[in-house]
Amino acid sequence: MSVTPLIRTENLEVRAGKRRLIHDISLEICPGEILTIIGPNGAGKSTLLKALIGAIPVDDGRIVRRDGLRIGYTPQIVQLEKTIPIPVKRFLTLAGRVGAVARREVIAQTNIEGLLESQMANLSGGELQRVLLARALLRQPDLLILDEPTQGLDQPAETQFYRLISMVREQTGCGIVMVSHDLHVVMAESDRVICLNGHVCCSGEPAVVSEAPEYKAMFGARAALAPYQHHHDHSHEHHEHV
Repeated sequence: MSVTPLIRTENLEVRAGKRRLIHDISLEICPGEILTIIGPNGAGKSTLLKALIGAIPVDDGRIVRRDGLRIGYTPQIVQLEKTIPIPVKRFLTLAGRVGAVARREVIAQTNIEGLLESQMANLSGGELQRVLLARALLRQPDLLILDEPTQGLDQPAETQFYRLISMVREQTGCGIVMVSHDLHVVMAESDRVICLNGHVCCSGEPAVVSEAPEYKAMFGARAALAPYQHHHDHSHEHHEHV
């Protein structure tokens, strides 16, 4: 039985003036999988995510979303202005109206009970990312989109956050798309990986992508990888259509 993708793109292109930011992007994201997008600075990773959530228009191709698709999104960490106070509990209301039970569940899931009275501008990097994730989860998303969620975190906080993401996937069954520079963790935590540099250079399961010439050219032939969690007794070919 085939699974209906949560979202699908066909030959997606986004331009800034005459310059193509991304082009020829065809991919599918299915329920319950973790898809990670990697690539150098300026590769168009954030542009792709913004196109997926509808924050920017596309210039060519199309995006097909499953009927009724709910998306939760966390942007890259931004500096919050300390002169504009907003406590965490108020920030969470920006997700819209949510039942009390669901709200308590998300707060417990992301372990932010002790932060509700804190000012957003005073949170550490790890605390801020958990609050941003909580706001996204309050939307009860079918698809969770995370733009460099561990940017600026130290290794313990980074490891803790990735464990939280895996737990969210297991508990909710939502699809997850992440942009990341953390190659070690990406290859261990992802079901599929896209190597992006304006277009899809290579894609597939982590073990396949790590052996692709395009990956090695981009990150170095000796790019260190974490031990894989996914083991298969059959082979796959990397391809442009994900």
